[in-house]
Amino acid sequence: MDQMLQKMVGSERISMMDGFSGYNQVRIDPEDVLNTTLTTLWGTFAYIRMPFGLMNVGATFQRAMDFC
Repeated sequence: MDQMLQKMVGSERISMMDGFSGYNQVRIDPEDVLNTTLTTLWGTFAYIRMPFGLMNVGATFQRAMDFC
C-alpha cells in the first residue's frame, strides 16, 4: 500500500478500484464451481464468481490484477 501511494505522489490522475466489485468479476474455473456449493432451506447454490472468504482468493485476485 505504501509503495502504491508513493507512486501516486505528483500524479495528475489516479484510478480508484472497488475491491468488492473486482473480486466479484473474477470467474471461477467451471471444474471448481462444485467446490463452492452450499445447500440451504431454499435450495442448492454454487458460486460462479469469486466470493470473499475462499482460500487463496487474495492471491488469485492479485494475479488477475498483475495480468491486466
